[in-house]
Amino acid sequence: MSRPRNLETIAQAELVTISELVRLSGMRYSTLKYYTEIGLLPFRQLDAGLVRRYPREASLRRLEEIRICKERDGLTIPQILEKFSVGSRAGTQTGME
Repeated sequence: MSRPRNLETIAQAELVTISELVRLSGMRYSTLKYYTEIGLLPFRQLDAGLVRRYPREASLRRLEEIRICKERDGLTIPQILEKFSVGSRAGTQTGME
């Protein structure tokens, strides 16, 4: 098993794990997992090890957009899904636009 990366290294990485994304975003693991499962937070599956990797910059940007939609605009998760037009098929996204 590899050693965990420090926050400085994570903040510079192109791709991060969900646990690293938790550290960067300050959001709960369960929230990020839910967003992934419903298709709001796309990921890349790089190998057969089933480790999902998230594009760091695009993921942080998407999480901020979701937060704004919820807090400022008062949108529900189904409305946010519709806004981003990502559908609700779990685990099918491979990247972000």
